[in-house]
Amino acid sequence: MLEKNIREEIISLIQQQVVPAVGCTEPMAVALTTARATELLGKKPTHIRVLLSANILKNAMGVGIPGTGMIGLPIAIALGATIGKSEYKLEVIKDLTPETLEQGKKYLEECPIDICLKDGITEKLYIEVICQADEHTASAIIAHSHTNIVYEERNGEILLDNRAPGTAETATKGPELNLRTVWEFATTTPIDEIRFILEAKRYNLRAAAQALKGNYGHCLGKVMDRPLSRGIFGNSIFSHIISKTASACDARMGGALIPVMSNSGSGNQGICATNPVAVFAKENENTPEELIRALTLSHLTAIYIKQSLGTLSALCGCVVASIGSSCGITYLMGGDYTNICHSVKNMIANLTGMICDGAKPSCSLKISSGVSTAVLSATLSMEGKHVTAAEGIIDEDVDRSIRNLTSIGKEAMCITDDMVLDIMTHKGNC
Repeated sequence: MLEKNIREEIISLIQQQVVPAVGCTEPMAVALTTARATELLGKKPTHIRVLLSANILKNAMGVGIPGTGMIGLPIAIALGATIGKSEYKLEVIKDLTPETLEQGKKYLEECPIDICLKDGITEKLYIEVICQADEHTASAIIAHSHTNIVYEERNGEILLDNRAPGTAETATKGPELNLRTVWEFATTTPIDEIRFILEAKRYNLRAAAQALKGNYGHCLGKVMDRPLSRGIFGNSIFSHIISKTASACDARMGGALIPVMSNSGSGNQGICATNPVAVFAKENENTPEELIRALTLSHLTAIYIKQSLGTLSALCGCVVASIGSSCGITYLMGGDYTNICHSVKNMIANLTGMICDGAKPSCSLKISSGVSTAVLSATLSMEGKHVTAAEGIIDEDVDRSIRNLTSIGKEAMCITDDMVLDIMTHKGNC
């Protein structure tokens, strides 16, 4: 068992990175920044200017805003200014009602909102909001993580400034991990210390259930439950895993006012790290303790990989979260640490290079690809089969294999990321 102080550091890290969120985290982070700038201003803004990093813009362009039936940043910004409360963090607009939505729409018609790319920054996650009313101005900046406010200013007076390079990233990175430490923590920590992870199951399976009550996104989860799909995929643990994971994503990307438990700043990653493990545990009749440990293993594996990949990247987050869920499922199958390593290598060998082209309803398709690969990789590892160091980017050492994956996602795919954003912002132009 790990020493108590190390366990406490890791528990704190999980509690920082696995948190509730309403809607896609990028537009909600912009709404949060707007809410904070509005609070500093002390009155409703008459003009709002928003400066964003390319990755924030990419992930906020095509996603539904919860409870609005609308897509994109303008309504998120308007609601951040009219009903947003910064104390709610990524649930910033959870007070939304039909009446306040109409007020937000009216405000959107009256208040000029300028949204631009921020020049001259290296941060993948950067949001700056400047609010004006009469002769007064106020601004707030979030950087490095979705709720990390690093700068506040009112009428030229700096109230907070934590913009020193690396400060915020270091503060939110947490203890250094490797896969062996992740495994030991998940499998040996006293169960009462990690029981809180069951909240992720409660949030994310509830989101999947509520998604079936409406028609959200591409309805992939509902389609999986129809007779034709049952004839193709069967009525199996495998099909149930995909359906319940895709359903929660459908709802979240389609703008349902349903909170989910996120992981490393992404609701889709939280769903993908949770639902496959929870569904498998139920249908495989694992014990409650095994479920808790499997969920902890899944979420902490995703957090560990994101430590070197970064909060936002050109690599689709479902790749990272699916690696976590594959580890969790492998554990539930009775796998040991060697099997876990084999599952990770199988995942990396298959899904490396899946691009992130923004948050949107079709993310449910990518999540389904990741989750199906997670089950396949776990099954293969339990048969003693795995991709070897003679193949592709896989290394004999599992942690180096993970670094190979994150290096590609963080560094080699930067040009791809630029191209994706250029395509997204120029579609339909001659």
